[in-house]
Amino acid sequence: MLRFWPALALVVSSVLGCTPQGDPGIGADGFRDDFERESLGDIWHNTGGSYEIRDGELHIRGARNKPLWLRRVLPRDARVTVDVRSESSEGDIKLEVWGDGSSRATSDSYTATSYVFIFGGWGNSRNVLARMDEHGDDRVVGQQKTVVQSQVYHLKVERLGDTVTFFVDDELIATMEDDEPLEGRGHDHFAFNNWESDLWFDNLVIEPL
Repeated sequence: MLRFWPALALVVSSVLGCTPQGDPGIGADGFRDDFERESLGDIWHNTGGSYEIRDGELHIRGARNKPLWLRRVLPRDARVTVDVRSESSEGDIKLEVWGDGSSRATSDSYTATSYVFIFGGWGNSRNVLARMDEHGDDRVVGQQKTVVQSQVYHLKVERLGDTVTFFVDDELIATMEDDEPLEGRGHDHFAFNNWESDLWFDNLVIEPL
């Protein structure tokens, strides 16, 4: 039996090595970013997407599942709110919450490490709350609501206990009960994500619950 331990240690080390270490935790005062500056700065980790700050907003276009990860550790139970508009007719607004802080697509196929929240996906035809795999059988397809081009929406994501919820303009879109919740190291970071749509984000707020 002992001869297997070095190989196991190598596997564990390689997995943990892919997740950020030493990122500050978000405390009782929460975290806010209004993007009123020239550049993203060190608090964000860009995995290869076309992310930029322009006119006080975060602009994304064509990131193709290469997230922009916040270098902060999320509370286990938290509320995330952000304003967003899509300048593309297809909508396709995406957030990743409670992920590993580093994952990105290396091909057209991508399985997240987080809960994935999609508003106006699949050609603006559906809204989805997914546990890692946005195409998986266990995803929740939410209430019908389409993204109107250039309209500003207020997104809200919450987790309390085993319940994960997704709101748009305070309208409940989807709820997931997860008896094996994504938590702890590897499931404790937030990211903006995108495929091809032209998105503008502002007023990100993260609060512990």
